[in-house]
Amino acid sequence: MSDPFDLSQHAKKSEQPGEEPPRIIVDSDWKAQAQAEKEKLASQESAAGAAGQEQDDTGMPPADFKTLMASLATQGLLYLGGIPDPETGRGVISLEYARHYIDLLAVLEVKTKGNLDKDEAEELAGVLKELRARFVYIAQSVAAQQAQGADPGTSANPGTQQQPPFPP
Repeated sequence: MSDPFDLSQHAKKSEQPGEEPPRIIVDSDWKAQAQAEKEKLASQESAAGAAGQEQDDTGMPPADFKTLMASLATQGLLYLGGIPDPETGRGVISLEYARHYIDLLAVLEVKTKGNLDKDEAEELAGVLKELRARFVYIAQSVAAQQAQGADPGTSANPGTQQQPPFPP
């Protein structure tokens, strides 16, 4: 029995007079199909990789600058009444704590100046601008309520108020 993978046999056959040399048939369709599948898988992996960057295997967001900034901004927004308490459905205002988180973001801005890319620097500046504007509005609303003698609400934390309406 002859070995189909033995190249010496094919060479001997082609040396016989009167026979055509063997033709090599290249099926380029399978190559194109394989390349298309490879590209499709690569695009799916890159899409999954982009989504995977938002969370790692433990379900936690990545430990990067944007996550740190978002964490501090969320805390600031929470204490400005921007995130309702899940139990009561009402926002909690603590100007003390809100100022603390806004100050932390300001420290982050100062300490990272020149080390951030353009998008990160702009996002941090925008977050600070928004939180500062909300802080001023809320502080003025609380002061106005206190001047009118209205009970702005209290909670366990000193300086904690009920949420005044925020302009649309």
